[in-house]
Amino acid sequence: MIFKSRRHEMAKVVIMDHPLIQHKIGYIRRTDTGTKDFRDTIAEIATLICYEATRDLQLQDVEIETPICKTTVKELKGRKLCVVPILRAGLGMVDGMLALIPAAKVGHIGLYRDPETLKPVEYYCKMPADVAEREIFVVDPMLATGGSSVAAIQMLKDRGCKHIHFLCIIAAPEGLEAMKAAHPDVDIYVGSLDEKLNEHGYIVPGLGDAGDRIFGTK
Repeated sequence: MIFKSRRHEMAKVVIMDHPLIQHKIGYIRRTDTGTKDFRDTIAEIATLICYEATRDLQLQDVEIETPICKTTVKELKGRKLCVVPILRAGLGMVDGMLALIPAAKVGHIGLYRDPETLKPVEYYCKMPADVAEREIFVVDPMLATGGSSVAAIQMLKDRGCKHIHFLCIIAAPEGLEAMKAAHPDVDIYVGSLDEKLNEHGYIVPGLGDAGDRIFGTK
């Protein structure tokens, strides 16, 4: 399912409907899925979402020589890639992304929610020196209220980044709307759009705390 909006350029919201993605998301929702299987499956889902998120990368013609003859083939053109996980749960998606784009560099953004203001506060940010010149893929398994994701993308924009995509495995409608309102120029790729947020800010039906389940700290 694809929705489109325009601000300077066409941005997309893609809700995945691939059977493998839906099957694997069903598996990680289960309470009895253990840490190793949960972590491995998160990475597999990230790989599948990455496949869709890289669909529009530009190509160029390059002449090569095969064992038979010379021919012209396609290769990625120009802009280099960067994967940026939002700590800590976003780390669970990095290996899955690098399985498809192994030459990508990896930046890191750490945020926590201020208990009084409830707003995200930056505690860590480390990026490649040329991050502004790269195609950025921000990853976080869960898009709940959207506060951390909105803030992380703004941090990247403040550093001059212009080509940004956001990938998550499960989103709440509230978080998706917050992202679209704050960053309508950013492509968003969602594995599953769930029903709502509950009174504690958890996605329903969701899968619990993704970070705890990835790292076994639940």
